[in-house]
Amino acid sequence: MNPVLPELSNLSPAEKLQLVEDLWDEIAATPADLPVLDWHKEELARRKAEYQQNPSIASNWEEAKARIAARHG
Repeated sequence: MNPVLPELSNLSPAEKLQLVEDLWDEIAATPADLPVLDWHKEELARRKAEYQQNPSIASNWEEAKARIAARHG
């Protein structure tokens, strides 16, 4: 077992969430260090090509927020 895990289990949910946020901030500070998987690149290329063929399929941010709010309250 990882020696850090028992210590993590002693943290409160709020402390665990804060740790996750701190870890994410640390990772996001150096985005060039994050790998971009080939399937991600392929999916982005597919979506871009689909959008270029039919721009009407896209939503602006206000439309997207309204759709999410209608679906999830």
